[in-house]
Amino acid sequence: MRIYFDNCCLQRPLDDQTQPRIERETEAIIAILSACEIGDLTLVSSEILLAELNDASDLERRETTLGVLKIARETIVADAKIEKRAREIEKSGIKPIDALHLASAEAGQAEYFCTCDDKLLKRAQTQSDLKTKTISPIGLFEEIIK
Repeated sequence: MRIYFDNCCLQRPLDDQTQPRIERETEAIIAILSACEIGDLTLVSSEILLAELNDASDLERRETTLGVLKIARETIVADAKIEKRAREIEKSGIKPIDALHLASAEAGQAEYFCTCDDKLLKRAQTQSDLKTKTISPIGLFEEIIK
């Protein structure tokens, strides 16, 4: 099974863990990443994700997150097809960077696109033409790990 995490998911374990939701999401993300690391699941990355992370101003968060992405088995290269698909996805009100992530996940044939962003999650779940299922970390954990 192929999984694509957006930047907010990859960085969730670095967030303040005093909030119950953040703590639960972190536990789910770590469990999913562990399954990716041992080969039970496949983590898919993208040039878009790497570029977004490389632009991050917090060096520690950037380096930690880039380290996590080393377990990705594939990095999707941005191309004209992904950019075109992203523009189509944007028409539903999804932000350009998020649309690029979704288009990359589709291009990488990820079954799941995982995000902690509630607005993105809600908008993407109303898109009937997405080829990847958009899901929260807890939802993904419950669906594939438990």
